[in-house]
Amino acid sequence: MSITYVPIFPIDFKLELSNFLRSREGTIVYNAKIAVVDQDRLTRDFIVNVMMYSVNREVSSFENGEAFEAYMKAGGTVHIVLSEIQLSDKNGLDLFRWVRKESPNTRFIAMSANPADESAAEEAGVDAFLAKPFALQDLFDIVKQFVVG
Repeated sequence: MSITYVPIFPIDFKLELSNFLRSREGTIVYNAKIAVVDQDRLTRDFIVNVMMYSVNREVSSFENGEAFEAYMKAGGTVHIVLSEIQLSDKNGLDLFRWVRKESPNTRFIAMSANPADESAAEEAGVDAFLAKPFALQDLFDIVKQFVVG
């Protein structure tokens, strides 16, 4: 199941980000779309709400890798994926490899509470790693790496 949240009004608490994303190939993407893939609803909703209201982006959420893959196969567009590595239906690094194959310019941020997952994610070639639990500023700092200022 996926849910897409679209901001309908500006909020005072905004992260100072441009509306542009630099893709992996270096091209500029306007109004980047973000996907959050995490089986933990609390974490997923937290990230979605923070991204939607503070960054004012369209954010879709998925409870597992299969739902995200189905969305992409149906023509869904995503520019940044934030995904848990320990998903209930598949390994998040397998999801990363699938995303890289199907949509090579999509940025992929892996997340995990397991410290060992960071080195595995780095070896796999993800764009960034976010260790759980994380502070809001950590989330913002990572997303800012891919947004043109």
